[in-house]
Formats: sequence, structure tokens, C-alpha cells
Amino acid sequence: MTSPLISPEERQRYQEEGYLVVPGLLTAAEADAFLKHEAERAKDVPYNLHGHTLDPQYRYLATHPAIAGRVRELLGGPPRIVQTMFLDKPAAGGVGIALHQDSLYLPNEPNTLMACWVALTDTDAGNGGLAVVPGSHHDGLRPAHRTQNTAEHVSWEHHHTMRDRDGREWQETLVSFEMDDLDPDSIVRLTVPKGSGVFFTGLTIHGSFSNRSEDRRRPAFAIHYVREGTWVFRTDVQNTLAF
Repeated sequence: MTSPLISPEERQRYQEEGYLVVPGLLTAAEADAFLKHEAERAKDVPYNLHGHTLDPQYRYLATHPAIAGRVRELLGGPPRIVQTMFLDKPAAGGVGIALHQDSLYLPNEPNTLMACWVALTDTDAGNGGLAVVPGSHHDGLRPAHRTQNTAEHVSWEHHHTMRDRDGREWQETLVSFEMDDLDPDSIVRLTVPKGSGVFFTGLTIHGSFSNRSEDRRRPAFAIHYVREGTWVFRTDVQNTLAF
């Protein structure tokens, strides 16, 4: 019988704070290999959120034993991949994603959504690393508005088709959400070394700010998972992937 990857102390921290930083999920060679692949691959076919179904390197990271094994333990059952994203933030002003909750973008029932955000270079507040609000997952979905500060954060609007288990469909407009009335003092800007990752729930408020560094880009890879049996309402990512 294999030993658990998540210790009791880590599990308690994840449950209490809504996130968990784990060092050394990837080796430096694995992180470099992905960045080399991403720089060299043809961009004529957009991956959108489905790189894990199109690209072996994306699939490799999304199913990596050090990542997926911990996801399985935190979810308490078999995980399925919802989406994957390469998030490359250039130096000298690359903007971030406003503080938000993933379950606003990816409604699911029951709400088992979680993510792993993997740093592919050393990241911190100086180059626009990940920021979280500890304990914010305890309050459920909170009110949000479209982000206003475009100097710090991207701003967009997309229209999505939703479908429930009975086949009923409807349209919803999603925007680049930012939480209402968020206390700036509640935000913790994380330092996540190259190859390390952050696991967090779909209700944990998180995001990032612009890259103030003059010479350090901030590439990261994010994977969203749900537990087997979860219904994802957005039709564009409804066909979740078992592995």
C-alpha cells in the first residue's frame, strides 16, 4: 500500500485556509522541458482550454503523479480534468487576473472544483505571482463585478452555453470577475519557487497582479479538476477527462 502524498497537517491546512503550497511537484528539467515545448510548438491550432486533450506535454503535467495524486487525495475520489491553461505573464507590465473564485466561471454540482497552479519559474509578488485570500472558501460564492483596473488586470466578456443534467440549455455571460468589497489586507501574495505548486478549492479567492519586474517573466500552468460524478454546467468544458 502506497503512503499518502498529503500529510494530516497539510490536509488540515488545506481545509482551514483553502489552499496548500507544495514544493517540488516538478523537477527543474520538467519545467524547462514544458517551456521549451511551448516556445517551439505551432500556434496555428488554438488550444483554448483543451490542451490536455491535444498536446502530450499538457497531458503530462495535468496527469503528473505528484500533482494528480495529491488532487485525488484532496478530492477524496477519482479526479477528472476540466481544463488546462498556460499562463505566461511577460516582464515589465504583463497584467494579471483579478481576485476571483473559480466556481463563478465553472459552476458545478456538487461543487468539487479545485485547481493546481504550477510555477514554471520562480514566482513572487515582484513578478506577478499568485495571490490568495486564506479562509475565503468558507463563505461560499461571494458577490463580484467586472474588473475595473485594466492597468493591473485583464478585462473581458464571454458568452457561454450552459446545460444541466436534464438537457436544459441556457446562455450566461461571464466577465473577468473581481470580488466586491475585498479587504486588501486579507490578500496574501505567495512566493512559489520553480516547479512548486498551489492547490486550492473552487471557492478560494485568488488571482494575481501585474508583473513589475523588468526582466523576469512569470509563466505558470494551471489545471482544474472535479471529482468523478460532478456535473460541470458549461458545455465547452463539459466533457471532462478521466485518467
